Amino acid sequence: MFWPDKSPHFLACRRATRPTPERVAVGLSGGPDSLALLAALRAEGAAVTALCVDHQLNPDSAAVAERAAEQAALLGATPRILQVAVAKGKGMEAQARKARYEALEKASRDGGVLAVGHTRDDQAETLLLSALRGKAVGMPEWRNLGQVRLWRPLLAVSRADTVGACKELDISFWEDPLNNPHASRRVAIRQEIIPQLSRLIGGDAVAALAAAAAEQARDEQALGLWAEQVEELTSAPGAVRRRAIAAMLLQAGVEVKKAHLDAGEDLLCNWHGQGAVNVGNRLALVRKDGTLWLERAER
Repeated sequence: MFWPDKSPHFLACRRATRPTPERVAVGLSGGPDSLALLAALRAEGAAVTALCVDHQLNPDSAAVAERAAEQAALLGATPRILQVAVAKGKGMEAQARKARYEALEKASRDGGVLAVGHTRDDQAETLLLSALRGKAVGMPEWRNLGQVRLWRPLLAVSRADTVGACKELDISFWEDPLNNPHASRRVAIRQEIIPQLSRLIGGDAVAALAAAAAEQARDEQALGLWAEQVEELTSAPGAVRRRAIAAMLLQAGVEVKKAHLDAGEDLLCNWHGQGAVNVGNRLALVRKDGTLWLERAER
């Protein structure tokens, strides 16, 4: 593969992947972000396995995955197509994400590193979406995902750079037909809210939001380490206590909500005999002998 001499957008992607692992798996959707990431890793000399997930949710999904696999091969990567089953209906987007990451994690275990193409724009959108749910979060560059390390090297790279990189390399990319403001809250935030915020501040709202999200992610990782070491939650700072409760819920496969954290804190710090609190996944938070537990919820 010939890498052009003058390619400022592609160079930004390449720099973001340094230092580059010798072997890495890439979650490849066929969109500009993951294609630019894969090309950057190949240009930096990494041996890349491209994992193309077919969610089987629309008639074109198999063709999109096959096209992504073909592009990966042309870029010198080893492609694999992973088919996952997702039940259609309420919560389908979340179920698809869960199934995708489970498949990617399982397929990445040999190499130990799984890279995904989340950009600075994704970071900004995630911060706003999570804030609207009551708990603002940012994505860390590295985190554990089952038995592999999940890596997001492009978090400081703009979507304009990934699109520009594909154009510099003359790589065609898939554009999701659901990328319209009526398809999801994320797309509406991307296309309507963030541009309005940029006009309001007279600058790039994405950069400011992404910087705030990165700071939040660093704080969250520090709180996580603290929460793992604390023994007495009742006397711990509230942020550490809530992080420990969140970790317990996540380990049990429960979606963390502000109401769950509030209920857990009440059971620990405002105990007056209240009963179990259902948190979903057929589980409930209960207090026994001054300790917080997760038990099977009564029907």
